[in-house]
Order: sequence, then structure tokens, then C-alpha cells
Amino acid sequence: MHRIPTVGFVSMGCPKALVDSEIIMTRLRAEGYRLVGSYDNADLVIVNTCGFLNEAVAESVEAISEALAENGRVIVTGCLGSRKTLAGENYVLAHCPKVLGVTGPGEFDLVYELVHKYLPQPHDPRFDLVPPAGLKLTPKHYAYLKISEGCNHNCAFCIIPQLRGPLVSRPIGEVLREAELLQNQGVKELLVISQDTSAYGVDLKYKLDMDMNGRAYRTRMYDLAKALGDMDMWVRMHYVYPYPHVDQVVELMAEGLILPYLDVPFQHAHPRVLKDMKRPANTEKTLERIQAWRKICPDLTIRSTFIAGFPGETEDEFQYLLDFLKEAQLDRVGCFAYSPVEGASANALPGALPDEVRAERRDRFMEVQAEISAQRLAKKIGTVQEVIIDECEDEDGVAVGRTKADAPEIDGVIYVTTDGHLNPGDIVNVKVTANEEYDLVGRHVP
Repeated sequence: MHRIPTVGFVSMGCPKALVDSEIIMTRLRAEGYRLVGSYDNADLVIVNTCGFLNEAVAESVEAISEALAENGRVIVTGCLGSRKTLAGENYVLAHCPKVLGVTGPGEFDLVYELVHKYLPQPHDPRFDLVPPAGLKLTPKHYAYLKISEGCNHNCAFCIIPQLRGPLVSRPIGEVLREAELLQNQGVKELLVISQDTSAYGVDLKYKLDMDMNGRAYRTRMYDLAKALGDMDMWVRMHYVYPYPHVDQVVELMAEGLILPYLDVPFQHAHPRVLKDMKRPANTEKTLERIQAWRKICPDLTIRSTFIAGFPGETEDEFQYLLDFLKEAQLDRVGCFAYSPVEGASANALPGALPDEVRAERRDRFMEVQAEISAQRLAKKIGTVQEVIIDECEDEDGVAVGRTKADAPEIDGVIYVTTDGHLNPGDIVNVKVTANEEYDLVGRHVP
């Protein structure tokens, strides 16, 4: 028998990049390539990079350099592949000139062409070599569902539109078909992702489309949420901008169709800073919208991300942000110290703050949020929560799971004491008995 060509894969960056990796891996496996997890056994290596924050750029360059050193035959794809140096050169080729080729995010056909050029395809596609929904890098019980690519916003701190282009929504029928295949494959939780989930379908003018059963839906956020909610899976919405029509989606959460969870990237609270960020700047309306959402769905969990130390941010403006945080009482929050990104318009703003000031403000922010989080979690003691199990019990009988308020990797967990056996993907009732700063402790209620 001829030796099967092997491809190593390194996937970096956000969940959207992870989905890109899954797409590439699925096609290569369908074409008969073998996928391996080590440099030694690979005929070539594909590195899917992140090119947003400077730290991520450095990590991506390090991963490419390591792959070159350990294997020598490397194809680079992803966001870093579309970045340019100040001199206008391709960033990857300028730093790692020995790679076999470079493509940008979403340029799948170019990746396949490079693989075929340097590692000829073993045979024609045989689609029984892969699951119908493709290969996944997540555990079997949850999966990311990417509904669009690119973004129409021009935030001053971000270069995502430069890397991934403007908003391009997938037709809703195509998205629903993928969701059904994932469900048939055993997925219990779908994490809906994009750069701006609220804007889904704007570019298609909310075009009418059909699902696998011939049912018609508009390509828009509400129709998608309702259709996914009818599929009897946990459905979690990420990267939701607070547009007015989100209120209708929150009503679906109150009805129990989708999880009562919104990931809303607020980024800041002070109107002047938001204006410099080129973000919506009406903080009063944001607080009103949060209150309205919670009135519609009292169990709603709101997660968000913020930037501390943006250029020109004064101490008073930062204190305004902390006051907003205390009033908003958000459940899950992350904060980044501002990091200048090459190519972002924020770099030209006056008032750049020293690294130590940015880091100190981030730490102060997280101290305030840690207290808010602990207080909100403490209110759950004594309640019974539905929990999806991620890790079966250890030798002490303690499994690890997540409530409806917790997305994998970015939120907290609940440690579940059980007298029986729990498998990943099981959805069980757990009585909360204690809380930590960001996590819960509970006992399985059979």
C-alpha cells in the first residue's frame, strides 16, 4: 500500500478561527489526507494564525517558527496571513520567509491548492471518511456555529475588517442544515458566533431561504434564534451588539427556546471614550436596555468585554467606567489593557498611556468585577441549576460542568459532586451549595 500523506495542524486565535480550522481539516480528511498531532509524523504543517493583538501576533510568529524548526514544510493561513508590515510587505513572509505559502482568513481554496502543490492529493474525495458535519476540534457535546464572516464596523482599536473584510452572512438554510448535522452527530450545545451576530443577514437584505425540511426563514438573527431554539439543543448567542431588535431575541430566552445568555461587547462606558473608539456612545440607553432585558428575562446572564487605558482615557473617565460596572451588575466580564494594534486608527490618537497605567487600570477593573461576580454567584446558592457536564467525575466523585450562564473556556464552571457516573454531554440537575470568585460548587440531584 502507498503511504498516506499526513498533515499536521496548529490552530490559534478565536472560535471563528477554530471553525476555519475545522473546515480545512474536514476537506483534507475527505480528500484522504491523514491528520496528525505531531511535527515528526507530518509531511507538512498548516498553521492557522491570529493577527489581532500584538501578543497574538507574537504567538503566531513563534508557532510558525517552531513548525519550521521542527518540520520545515509549513503553510500559513488565517488573520496574520493578510497583515502587512509598515513597508507594505506580507507580515508572515517578512518574518518567516521559508514558509511554503501564505493565505488570509477564509481563503480555503488557496490553502487546498498549496497542500495539493506540495503534498499531492492521495485520491478523489470520499466523503464517508469524515462525519457529515465535518471534523471538530471541540468536545463532541458542543460546537461553534459560525453564521457570518467579516464586519461592517470601523472601531478605532480593531483591524478585523481589514483582515476579514465586510460582513458576509451565510444563508440561513445553509446554517440550519449544518446545525441539524451537528445535532445528529451528538452535539448538545451550539455556540453561535460571528463578528456581529446582531447584524446577521443585513448584507443579504434578510433574504428568504429554506431549511432541510423546506421551511422558509428570513436570514436574520431572530429567525435564526427561533429556528435553532426549535431544535431542542442549548443555543448560546455570542458577539451580540445591543441593537433594538435584540429585545425580541431576549423574549425567546424568556420562553426557554434559547439559553438566557448574551455576550455583548460594550468595550467602555464613558461617552467621550466610546466616541474615540468609534462605538455607540449613549451609556444611559445601554443601562436602560440592560434593565429592559432583565425585565423581559430575569434569569438573563450578560457577559461583556472592556478595554482599560484607551488613549486619552483620564482617571475620571476610568472611574466613570467603574461606576457603570457597579450599576450594570454584569454577570461575566473580561477586561484587556489597551494594546496598540498595527494598522488601527487608534494609534494616531493623542494621550497614549504608559504600560503600567494601562495594566494597573485593568487590575482595578477586575477587582471590582470579581466582587460583583462573587455576589451574583452567591445568590444562586440553594437553587437547582441545569448543568451540562464537560468532564466526568474524578476519583473523589467530582465532575466539572457548566450552567446555562457559562460558555466554555471563557466563563466559570460548576464542580459537581455525584454518587453516580456522569458523562460529558449529560445535562443534569445540580443543587448549588457554595460559590468561589467565578465558579460554583454543587451536588448532583438525580
